[in-house]
Amino acid sequence: ALETLKMFEKKDSRVKSAAATNLSFLYYLGNELEQATNYADLAVNSDRYNPAALTNKGNTVFANGDCEKAAEFYREALRNDSLCTEALYNLGLVYKKLNRIDEALDCFLKLHAILPNSAQVLYQLASIYQTMEDPNQAIEWLLQLISVVPTDPHVLSKLGNLYDTEGDKSQAFHYYCESYRYFPSNIEVIEWLGAYYID
Repeated sequence: ALETLKMFEKKDSRVKSAAATNLSFLYYLGNELEQATNYADLAVNSDRYNPAALTNKGNTVFANGDCEKAAEFYREALRNDSLCTEALYNLGLVYKKLNRIDEALDCFLKLHAILPNSAQVLYQLASIYQTMEDPNQAIEWLLQLISVVPTDPHVLSKLGNLYDTEGDKSQAFHYYCESYRYFPSNIEVIEWLGAYYID
């Protein structure tokens, strides 16, 4: 893939930008940040209106620890294409990391409108409401999430934990049992179930 994409580097700016964008992404996946950054710069310089190139540039900046600068690139990508879901998702994650919870929530609610059955988006919404100490909303989003991925043991144990925190032992027991059924090696779940049976 790398060899094929490198053949397009010498073409016109739009083709060069697309090739550099893909090369940047491949190097990013391979954790070669220096190469990923070089190709992200090439992609952006070849076509400043390419939202994927701007998103990749934001990713490389984020990987180097500059959250604010990464957010700028994601916002620029969204100005060029308001439906660039990768930029919107990453912007939400950056806001979450910067503890700008309301802005993160806004990003993920917009994403939910675009991608109503995205497990990642539903999980992020639940996580944000949990951070905001709104367990009822967190539970609602997790219930939607398990309708999409019903066998995820992590989500099931998270639901069990939230119900336990809310004092609903029977629902907590149900979701912890389901989590245990799909992943019987989770020590925290085993400990909770053991304590429940002792009680």
